[in-house]
Amino acid sequence: MSHLPIRVRLALYFALAMAVVLAAAGWFAYARVSTDLGNALDQDLRARGQDLSALVASGGSVASTQGALIENGESFSEVVDSKGRVLDATAPIGRSLLTPTELAAARSEPVFADRPSVPGLDEPARMLALPAVRDGERVVLVVGATKENRAEMLSSLGTAFLIGGPIALILAALGGYLLAGAALRPIESMRRRAADISASSLDERLPVPSADDEVSRLGQTLNAMLARLEDGLERERCFVADASHELRTPLALLKTELAFASKPGRSEDELRAAIDSAAEATDRLTRIADDLLLLARAEQGGLRLKTEQVDVLDLLEVVAGRFRTDREISVSPGDPLVVPADRLRLEQALTNLVDNALRHGTGAITVSAVTENGTAELHVVDEGPGFGEAFLPQAFERFARGGDGREGEGSGLGLAIVATIARAHRGSARAVNAPGGGADVWISLPLR
Repeated sequence: MSHLPIRVRLALYFALAMAVVLAAAGWFAYARVSTDLGNALDQDLRARGQDLSALVASGGSVASTQGALIENGESFSEVVDSKGRVLDATAPIGRSLLTPTELAAARSEPVFADRPSVPGLDEPARMLALPAVRDGERVVLVVGATKENRAEMLSSLGTAFLIGGPIALILAALGGYLLAGAALRPIESMRRRAADISASSLDERLPVPSADDEVSRLGQTLNAMLARLEDGLERERCFVADASHELRTPLALLKTELAFASKPGRSEDELRAAIDSAAEATDRLTRIADDLLLLARAEQGGLRLKTEQVDVLDLLEVVAGRFRTDREISVSPGDPLVVPADRLRLEQALTNLVDNALRHGTGAITVSAVTENGTAELHVVDEGPGFGEAFLPQAFERFARGGDGREGEGSGLGLAIVATIARAHRGSARAVNAPGGGADVWISLPLR
C-alpha cells in the first residue's frame, strides 16, 4: 500500500470503510427483516389459532377449512387428544406433530415449535399448539405454516444485497477517488509551483487555498519556511559579499607591501617598514579568519564551552589592564560575583566590547558588573557619541557598521561575536545610548 499513490490509497481506504458500513448495514437490515417476518408469522398463527379454536369448540372440523382458514401447501392444522391421538387434521397430516413434552405443555398454555419438515409438505415449518375444547373434552389444537415465504423473502433480500452491495461499493470507491482528487488538487498545485522555485526565485510563494483547513495551513507553513530560507540565503549572500570586501583590503595592502619590498634598491628601513606593514595586514587577515570560523562553528552546532566558576571582578581587571595604555579605563567596584562560564570565551567577548569602545568612542571607559533579575550584567560604558538610533537594532549583526561607508578600523564582526558568545552561555547582548552621552553595551549571563 505504501507504494501506491495517495489518491489510490485514499480511494481504497474509503472503499474498505464503505464495505464495512455496507456489510454492517446489510446484516442489520437482514436480521431486522428476519425478526419482523418471524414476528408476523407468530402473529398470524395466533390469529388463526383463535379462529380455529372457536370452530372446534362449535363442533366444526379443521379439515373442512382447507382453502379458507388453511391455505393448501402453505399451512396446516390438527386436533389431538391428551394421549396424542389425532382427532381431526387437514390433508395430508395424519399423525401427531407434537412430542410428549410439547403436548403436556400445550394443554395449559400456547407453545411454539419449529420443525425442519412436515409430512406431505417437506418444508421447514413453525407450529403453535394451544389448549381447546371439543365436544366438552379438553384437546390440543395445532396450527402451523411453512417458512417458505419467509425464506423466499430473505433470499430475495440477500440476493439484492449481493448484487447491489458490490455496485454500491464500486460507486463509493469511484466517488472516493474523485473526492480524493478534488481534495488533493490544491496540494498538487502547490507541488507544481514548488517544482518551479529555485535558489534564484525564492521570492515566489505557493498558492494557498482560501479555506481555513489543513491544506491551507500547510501552504502557509511552507510559505513561511520559504520566507525564512529566502532571508537566510540573502543574509549568507551579504555575508559572503561583506567577508570578501573585508578580506580584499588587507590582501591588497599585503600585495602592495610585498611588491614594494621586492623592487631593487630599497633601503633597510624601507624594507623593514614594508615587512611590518605586511605583518600587520597578515594579523588582520588572521583575526578576520578566526572570527569567521567562530561564527561558522556557532551556526553549525553552537560553541563548545569549558564551563567553570569565573570571578567576574578579576576578569574585568584583567581585560581593563590589557587596554589601560591606550586610554583611561576604570573598573567599577561591586559585590563579589561568580558566574558559571567559559573564561576564555567570556574574556574574548569583554575584550571585543572594550576594543569597540576604544575604536568608536571617546573619553573614559568604565567596565562594571551588576546582578539583575537572576542574571549577571557585564557593562562597558564610554563617553563617545554613542550609536545612531537607526543602527542600534542591527548593532550585533555581522559586518554591521555605524557609518555610511566602510572606512576605518575593524571588520564589523566584534559585536556579532559578543552576541554569539552570550547566546552560547544562554544569555544575551544589548546596547543602548547612555542618558548623559556615550554608549552602554553589555552581556547578560544566568547566575546558575
